[in-house]
Amino acid sequence: MRPFTLNYALSRGLPAVVTPYHFDASLQLNVLPDGRPAVSDRDLLLAVGTTTSTAGSQTHFDD
Repeated sequence: MRPFTLNYALSRGLPAVVTPYHFDASLQLNVLPDGRPAVSDRDLLLAVGTTTSTAGSQTHFDD
């Protein structure tokens, strides 16, 4: 029998997450499926808080 606390102590894995945008290397922006910059979608920004990609420099906070 499995101890009760292990139901909460062990990770069940991360849920699958689908982002509604992708990074466009030629534009250096995250874009929506219709080609608009992801930052132009107010509802998206309210839902996710940011559209940060890891394509920029990891050492600068202003990227």
